[in-house]
Amino acid sequence: MKADTEDILKRMRYIEGHLSGIRKMIEADQYCVDILRQTYAVRKSIEKMEAIILENHLRTCVPNGIREGREDAVISELIQLYNLAGNQEK
Repeated sequence: MKADTEDILKRMRYIEGHLSGIRKMIEADQYCVDILRQTYAVRKSIEKMEAIILENHLRTCVPNGIREGREDAVISELIQLYNLAGNQEK
């Protein structure tokens, strides 16, 4: 888990730096396409970070929750995440 935490924190610092740069680009009234390229990079970084967190959750928290007899709660959480990700409307 420690390696995952370090990777996530590293990605967070990258994202924060990128967002700061985007703010400066907007304040400087830079070309829209250049700004959008940077926002797309941030979005991809966030998606990668989410994938790491989700994989860690599926490998650790989900099995632990099932072993502890919380199957329904674990499944409900996963369904909520799935719906939040926009994969299914309810």
